[in-house]
Amino acid sequence: MVAGRVVRFDGARGYGFVAPDDGGEDVFLHVNDLLVPESYLRTGLRVEFDIEEGDRGPKASSVRLADGASVPGRHAAEGDDVLCDVLRVDEFTHEITELLLRAAPSLTGEQILAIRRELVQNGRKHGWVDS
Repeated sequence: MVAGRVVRFDGARGYGFVAPDDGGEDVFLHVNDLLVPESYLRTGLRVEFDIEEGDRGPKASSVRLADGASVPGRHAAEGDDVLCDVLRVDEFTHEITELLLRAAPSLTGEQILAIRRELVQNGRKHGWVDS
């Protein structure tokens, strides 16, 4: 087992790279080799993995969270073991806007902005949105 950090991961394409702690070249990382949910992957996340020789060079397999690794952007509410996503404000407002446009297409831009402001403020209060 090798320890390292995720350098980057493109969820749309299903792959990225991880840098081994002991140095050397970055190792290819594919979504099919994850033992953790894909949503956990973020730049800088500490992981452990095996290295195999792939068609184009070293490839990570059996990728899991390293001991003591914290999943960035995720937390458990007090007294709750369930993890939830914590979004950046731009991610949160984009999702809200898309949802409002689908659910109530007759809303004006001014109404959407007012609703988003209130929801962001509420999201910050509950820890759903980064400040």
